[in-house]
Amino acid sequence: MDYDKYFSKKAKEIKPSGIRKFFDIVRKNENAISLGVGEPDFDTPWSGRNFAMNAIRKGYTHYTSNWGLDELRELISRFYNTKYNLEYDPKNEVIVTIGASEAVDMTLRGFINPGDEVLVLDPSYVSYAPCVELQSGVAIPIPCEKETEFKVTPENLKKCITGKTKAIILSYPNNPTGATMNKEDYELIAPLIIENDLIVISDEIYSELTYEGVHVSPANIAGLKERTVVINGFSKFFAMTGWRLGYLLAPKEICSVLIKIHQYAIMCAPTISQYAGVACLKDCFENDFSVINDMRDEYDMRRRYLVNELEDMGFKCIPPRGAFYVFASVESFGMDGDEFAQKLLDSEWVAVVPGSAFGKSGKNFVRISYAYSIKDIEKALERIRKFIEKIK
Repeated sequence: MDYDKYFSKKAKEIKPSGIRKFFDIVRKNENAISLGVGEPDFDTPWSGRNFAMNAIRKGYTHYTSNWGLDELRELISRFYNTKYNLEYDPKNEVIVTIGASEAVDMTLRGFINPGDEVLVLDPSYVSYAPCVELQSGVAIPIPCEKETEFKVTPENLKKCITGKTKAIILSYPNNPTGATMNKEDYELIAPLIIENDLIVISDEIYSELTYEGVHVSPANIAGLKERTVVINGFSKFFAMTGWRLGYLLAPKEICSVLIKIHQYAIMCAPTISQYAGVACLKDCFENDFSVINDMRDEYDMRRRYLVNELEDMGFKCIPPRGAFYVFASVESFGMDGDEFAQKLLDSEWVAVVPGSAFGKSGKNFVRISYAYSIKDIEKALERIRKFIEKIK
């Protein structure tokens, strides 16, 4: 049977993730070490696990509201108010989703018509551009360079805006670069966003993994909140990747349209995951966010250790200020990121991700994750150092 003729053109042409390729190779070899996947090595806090198990025992396994559990939305609203000084009405400005990924996809479905242009940071997370293209939109990369610490600047932004530009996806702290934007950085680009009447989609999944200063959302900037969809979730700073629990925050006029897409495509986020989210947030408020703070402190230690070791080997690194990745330049070794990653894997069975997976601006970089135990990081660094000695 010729299945090829049945597939949509977009589904056939879309490229597979450059992250998963290396992950799948490593998974098949017991001797391999991966520093490629952005998944915390911590376990979900016991407060969430225990509450979820009790919810199952009590039979809390039915649908929730399309919007999500009332209590969970109230806690999410309280979290953003407490941590980031942003107010959202839990009744009609918070939607609970299946991870931040569904929130991104749902938002793009809600805004993008065929031919609309969406500005996407380059480098940035691998799914943004494909999700734009699946909505028949056009993803336009904004080059973000190491000279500006991978921040989006007014100069680069202005060059990318056309009469067809409808939205911009911002993602700080950034995957893969670890870059962050402070209030002054956002204030520099806000006039261009407002002047060109753009929607802002702000993926803040790494917000609590900010090591220098405090996290700032574009929604904190005057004139941007009313045009911003804030997206976040529980995967990273609650180590709940497999629970698939996220959310979006936006003005009620936006949520009233996006909830219809969520209703028909999803119904509601997993009920048990929502109860786990309730427990984790309650625990945070009762214990002064100690679970998050302890996890961030551990990542910070790994971050500083990894950057020091890589620079000692000859890598050029812009110290990451958020997330849990080092975006290291390999130009000094006479290779681009693809060649370096492949040869490192072939020689020493250590997997890192070529920077090209995240956009053209990442060509000469590799992304190295420190969401692994310090023991695994040390072992991987020994092999990387051995590889560097070989190629010298």
